[in-house]
Amino acid sequence: MLDYLAAGGASAGGGLIGFIPIIGMVLIFWFLIIRPQMKQQKAHREKVSAVKRNDKVVTSSGIVGKVTKVDDEYAEVEIAQGVKVQVVKSMLGDVLQPGGKPAND
Repeated sequence: MLDYLAAGGASAGGGLIGFIPIIGMVLIFWFLIIRPQMKQQKAHREKVSAVKRNDKVVTSSGIVGKVTKVDDEYAEVEIAQGVKVQVVKSMLGDVLQPGGKPAND
């Protein structure tokens, strides 16, 4: 009977040691993939929420335009002279810095 209890105790300790590599992989996955992605999403949300009139933006589909009107959920973007489209703010890909390099150069 003592041999049975001793063997059972050893296998329970081995099970906990078997989870240590899995926990280590989860931590590595968290710090290398999930955490940087969350930081990037937060920065994007802050950038999009700070969009104001006359900012140059790029939509997620690649269209570049100038913001003419901003709402809580939508932004009106002029993509050509006299051509304005309404875009969902969360679908703005990037806000371009003023004084950037022209596309044709």
